Amino acid sequence: MTADASGSAEIRAALVRLRRTTGLPVAFGGLVEPGRSWVRISELTGTRTQALNALAVTSGNGLGGKAVALGRPCAVTDYSLSRRISHEYDAPVAAEGLRSVLAVPVVVRRRVRGVLYGALRTAQPLGDRTLSAAVEAARDVEQALVAREEAQDLLTAARDEPASGPAWEQVREAHAALRALAPRITDPGLRAELLSACGLLTASPAAVQEVGLTPREIDVLACVAGGATNAAAAARLGLRPETVKGYLRSAMRKLGAHTRGEAVAAARRAGALP
Repeated sequence: MTADASGSAEIRAALVRLRRTTGLPVAFGGLVEPGRSWVRISELTGTRTQALNALAVTSGNGLGGKAVALGRPCAVTDYSLSRRISHEYDAPVAAEGLRSVLAVPVVVRRRVRGVLYGALRTAQPLGDRTLSAAVEAARDVEQALVAREEAQDLLTAARDEPASGPAWEQVREAHAALRALAPRITDPGLRAELLSACGLLTASPAAVQEVGLTPREIDVLACVAGGATNAAAAARLGLRPETVKGYLRSAMRKLGAHTRGEAVAAARRAGALP
């Protein structure tokens, strides 16, 4: 999966959450195209037409462009009549029948990477609760993109080192930490995104599936790979030591290993661990 494809997936998931938490009938958004000064609207949910699909929103223009230029959320109560924005995109907005619209930038490392929009088909104020939910959705995207990029940075640094080098140890520590964090996240969409980021640190999902390890068995092996005892792994994963021991025993059987160290080495060869 390319960086752009993964970013679009994060935008899509955030828009679904935004509609679910706010009741907004329409949400859409997209990413800043690499090397360009515009956002390409690529994800739509709740729309009735394709008028907004693939629309390029230039920085400074319209509501979304204003959010990009300022790096902060913007909203209007009646898009076509607002004097606070320019009106380059009135035609597609009107074709979709949108009136009240908000736009929230996705900012990663002080750079706007995308925009999330929410909209009503009636002209009425969008309250603080709705705006806060949109900002929270954008923050989720930002965190997911940061996690992916940090994983890619670690892998890039590790490629030039032997598997025992310090950069690879950082990769392994990050992998174990992310896997331990994932079960504590209640939002299923965000949890899936975090596990997807973990996957960037290992081999292809097909290679992992072939081994037959369960997610919890991989969690335990990731902790063991970092030198954790059964008790320490249990504390980190929120399990009982006996449960950790059972997962480890099952993983060793599947991997044909007789010791903890052999299990970790076999899991790495299979692509289940970095």
